[in-house]
Amino acid sequence: FDVAGAGTGVVEADRLLGPDRIRKGDAVIAMASSGLHSNGYSLVRHVVFDRAGWSLDREVEEFGRTLGEELLEPTRIYSLDCLALTRTTEVHGFSHVTGGGLANNLARVIPDGLHATVDRSTWTPGAVFDLVGKAGRVERLELEKTLNMGVGMIAIVPADSVDAALTTLADRGVDSWVAGEITDRGEHTTGAELTGDYAR
Repeated sequence: FDVAGAGTGVVEADRLLGPDRIRKGDAVIAMASSGLHSNGYSLVRHVVFDRAGWSLDREVEEFGRTLGEELLEPTRIYSLDCLALTRTTEVHGFSHVTGGGLANNLARVIPDGLHATVDRSTWTPGAVFDLVGKAGRVERLELEKTLNMGVGMIAIVPADSVDAALTTLADRGVDSWVAGEITDRGEHTTGAELTGDYAR
């Protein structure tokens, strides 16, 4: 069976979020993913099954469970968390990190003339991402074009709304942090990029 779902909603025009609201100096807040979510499984299957020859019932020490259990970790749904943010603080935009990775998805909501810089050193990707990279000998940049690398949703908020946003998310049990900022585009050719190295 092929099951699909869709939702349609309405919003007042003056409350609609979009690139036109994003400003230089805004903060980029990252919300942790629960794992692979629903993207990148073609790459993961190729790496762990075809290249590494692992089975779904293989116990993986880094996961503390089997490979199959890790791959079945449910995708975190952020809709209620995002709605809570819009009620408790000013939000200029959201970016759902799906297929294509963090930078490519974030770039879609950044207006011409501005640039989002995300600092890798502000978080450590989960063990599943490290495993895919090492087992498949996949370069970091290639992983980042396919997998969420530990960030499932981005909120872009004014700098003076950061504390309120982080508090709201913490109260809801969402691991979140300031991962970057919005600056002038300058000589950058894309709307967003990752810089630095991941924390270990």
